Amino acid sequence: MGSNTLFEATLSRCTDRHLFSAPIVVIGEHHLQFAKPQAAAIAPDAQFVIEPMGRNTAPAIALAAMALEPQEIMLVCPSDHHIVDPQAFRDAAGAAAELASEDHLVAFGIQATAPETGYGYLHRGPPLGAGYEVQSFVEKPDLATALGFLADGGYAWNGGIFAFKAGTYLSELEKHRPEIAIASAAALEKGVRSGSDIRPDADCFATISAESVDYAVMENTGRAAMIDVSMGWSDIGNWDALLRERNPANEPNVVVGPGEILGATGSMIDSDGPHVTLIGADDTVVVVDGDDVLVVARNAAQRIGEASRCRNS
Repeated sequence: MGSNTLFEATLSRCTDRHLFSAPIVVIGEHHLQFAKPQAAAIAPDAQFVIEPMGRNTAPAIALAAMALEPQEIMLVCPSDHHIVDPQAFRDAAGAAAELASEDHLVAFGIQATAPETGYGYLHRGPPLGAGYEVQSFVEKPDLATALGFLADGGYAWNGGIFAFKAGTYLSELEKHRPEIAIASAAALEKGVRSGSDIRPDADCFATISAESVDYAVMENTGRAAMIDVSMGWSDIGNWDALLRERNPANEPNVVVGPGEILGATGSMIDSDGPHVTLIGADDTVVVVDGDDVLVVARNAAQRIGEASRCRNS
């Protein structure tokens, strides 16, 4: 978004070393060549934990937690989020840290502004300090349920941003998913350290089941809390979300790079070189990146990961 990548924007929100310590970036090998130079310009003190393969967020966070002291408070930030108001983000991080210091595992509850069916939701419980207890975590709802959540006012989007003590997270992981905790620790112990890089052992890491922090810990812990935040947040996790974010004026289509769209609405072209013409294809995203071409219906954007797995298999 703009001249910076989403990863650069994520790092830039946390550069004040009076508030945030040096970041730990958990990343896959194939992204390292892009992330390293970007981090060097913004957070030269960043440390990298390089996963040999993806195993979702629960083990990724465990690796980062094991690189910290147990009492240190972690702020877990996905790098594909767009946040319009960074100060609101930092204020929320401070409020979350207060709850985390009392051994709560804190989720950021994003103010719901639309009946989104692509996000999970947090149901607010009783007040707790500057936030609330989490009454329940709700999976991605259908439209009717999402409309009900919006009308109710007691639900917030689960933005996937969390704060907790490193030791508290690991204790809860050991309690609810001991096999992930044990294998993550073994992968780190047998891994290789070189400068600011940590490479967990691939054989140990391969034994870990892929599970999100929500499923593994947050939905099971008795320590879940949330803070409300309105910061102009959007999860740019797929091309459909990016199209919506790039089209604030609600134009019929979006074209980035050389190309045109004829006889269609709700479509986007993003090309870094070749001229692309799209004719008569509503709600379609075309992306050209070097020699790679992606054509996807907007309502199938969540399936792009399947194509990536097919290519890598």
